[in-house]
Amino acid sequence: METILEQQRRYHEEKERLMDAKTKEMLHKKSTLREQINSDHRTRAMLDVKMWNILIISVLVVDSWILLDRMRRDELAAISGPNEFAEFYNRLKQIKEFHRKHPNEISIPMSAEFEELMKARDNPSEEAQNMVEFTDEEGYGRYLDLHDCYLKYINLKGAEKLEYITYLSSFDQLFDIPKDRKNAEYKRYLEMVLEYLQDYTDRVKPLLDQNELYGKVLTDFEKKWDNGTFPGWPKETSSALTHAGAHLDLSAFSSWEELASLGLDRLKSALMALGLKCGGTLEERAQRLFSTKGKSLESLDPSLFAKNPKAKGPKKDTERNKEIAFLEAQVYEYVEILGEQRQLTHENVQRKQARTGEEREEEEEEQLSESESEDEDNEIIYNPKNLPLGWDGKPIPYWLYKLHGLNINYNCEICGNYTYRGPKAFQRHFAEWRHAHGMRCLGIPNTAHFANVTQIEDAVSLWAKLKSQKASERWQPDTEEEYEDSSGNVVNKKTYEDLKRQGLL
Repeated sequence: METILEQQRRYHEEKERLMDAKTKEMLHKKSTLREQINSDHRTRAMLDVKMWNILIISVLVVDSWILLDRMRRDELAAISGPNEFAEFYNRLKQIKEFHRKHPNEISIPMSAEFEELMKARDNPSEEAQNMVEFTDEEGYGRYLDLHDCYLKYINLKGAEKLEYITYLSSFDQLFDIPKDRKNAEYKRYLEMVLEYLQDYTDRVKPLLDQNELYGKVLTDFEKKWDNGTFPGWPKETSSALTHAGAHLDLSAFSSWEELASLGLDRLKSALMALGLKCGGTLEERAQRLFSTKGKSLESLDPSLFAKNPKAKGPKKDTERNKEIAFLEAQVYEYVEILGEQRQLTHENVQRKQARTGEEREEEEEEQLSESESEDEDNEIIYNPKNLPLGWDGKPIPYWLYKLHGLNINYNCEICGNYTYRGPKAFQRHFAEWRHAHGMRCLGIPNTAHFANVTQIEDAVSLWAKLKSQKASERWQPDTEEEYEDSSGNVVNKKTYEDLKRQGLL
């Protein structure tokens, strides 16, 4: 039996207990990755219950203050009036009567729901050490396990057969895959990758609000899709370039390899302008287009020409492409979030490939012992220079920090003015998707000629210089092709034709 004031006091007390339980968990010292993940999951369990309870308590408190305000004033007047002793003994009688009818009844506070979690944290048993399930390959949140996704990828039609370590470095470079290969099977592969990344993120970073992340990705994707700037999906569906194509002057190209540097979309446009088939890989399109150099359309093989396709629903195709592109956008975002785990996974696979079976077993035993050991140092880490943390969770030495050049920031204009910390990360980024996409947007192949080039103006001028150099080195048949006249004299093609035209041969 509670009075109005007692109910309000209890509601406020329960709210304070719930907030205090979360605060203690957040302030608890976490020395290993396992403890950090377990702590995050305990905090998430508290939030799932606490947010609902706080919502109910807040509503009850507001209701008791607004709807029962008159009753509260009457109660205050009764206990502070001239008959306060009579009111006191009357209330005492009601309390005794209530406890006589309900003997041995104890009010359990809401914070008692978290007592088992606190006991498991302070006295962990073998079952309570793992708050969430991880595979052996994932090392309790240290590494990614993309073996199933890798098998799905290499079985896609037209997919390049890669090794697993190469796949780890390039599985997020989805913009390099031709659009004609992004079919229903490719969509199922994307859904498989995204499902794993979402589940892994939910286990490693349980406090990350994935619903909020989804909204952020959707908003950013809609803007890029409408502007035609989303990687790998240029806005061509409604342009004249897609339907009619744009002719290409082949006289400036001496081999199909040079044509291949223009990219899939430009070759497709040129083939469509001639009415030829525009499918296939980059090499097939370049060879098909180069085979038309110096020939008329009537002399070409009829099998090269495209048949009149049946009318398709462009709106339906656009919606399907947009769904696939949005899946790619989500994969890009999750790869950014899990960048550290991805890098550690690549290094771990590389290290495993260079070790024998016995060395792998010893390493697994060492990692297990390290994860089970407890750090007894409860002092706050002193890190005024904001140095990166080492393998032991402490800041690396300052001399090592300067030795690796981590105090130097490198800016790359091609990557959208992205900043890289240290020369190692700067050199590595030239082979990553961000720089490759930037070069592709400029229409320049990401070859070794452009190593260490970070400015757009420098890259464009170097590409123009390379093209002019290739043009000067191109074989000129008029001056370099040799002919022999009736007297045995060797002359070039132009001189031979002039002499023949004058009847001097």
